[in-house]
Amino acid sequence: MTHIGTQRIETERLILRRFELSDAPAMFANWASDDEVTKYLTWPTHTDVSVTEGILSQWVPQYADNAYYNWAIVLKEHGPEPVGNINVHGPKPVGNISVAHWHEGGGIPEIGYCMGKRWWHQGIMSEALGAVLDFLFDQVGVERIVAEHDTNNPHSGGVMRKCGMSFDGVREKAGKNNQGVVDMARYALKASDR
Repeated sequence: MTHIGTQRIETERLILRRFELSDAPAMFANWASDDEVTKYLTWPTHTDVSVTEGILSQWVPQYADNAYYNWAIVLKEHGPEPVGNINVHGPKPVGNISVAHWHEGGGIPEIGYCMGKRWWHQGIMSEALGAVLDFLFDQVGVERIVAEHDTNNPHSGGVMRKCGMSFDGVREKAGKNNQGVVDMARYALKASDR
């Protein structure tokens, strides 16, 4: 495994790129301020854009770490995306996808994702997850990737299944999110099973 950090990824409809401080208003408006989006997440709904600015001010410096993977999901249909590090006038993100945790001594990434509800049920998150799985297997060289969801949020599991991940069981009362202590369904994919 060779860590190369968060790299720009393009798919048919999406650009996955690093977050920038200028993304705070879009992140706040598109998903972080929405109780419906954050219902099954581990962080509270942002009450003000200053909260989002604070989160991004923590995330952006972490890109200096090659083991940090956190992408903004941008739709190509929103216009051309600048290739450089500055995104003052380019399209704004509609969600994010990241390696939320590293398990077993840093060898197994756990993927987490969320997206504004305007873009739900359009295959966008499946497209993003598929691209991230390919990147982590092919570019970073991981052997196994996992993802979990609250069992009360089956649509998240649908995204995982659509990307070829296999159900790996339910861990009872193993997670805590904005609904309290919850059962977590785990999915996994091995490089050899792709």
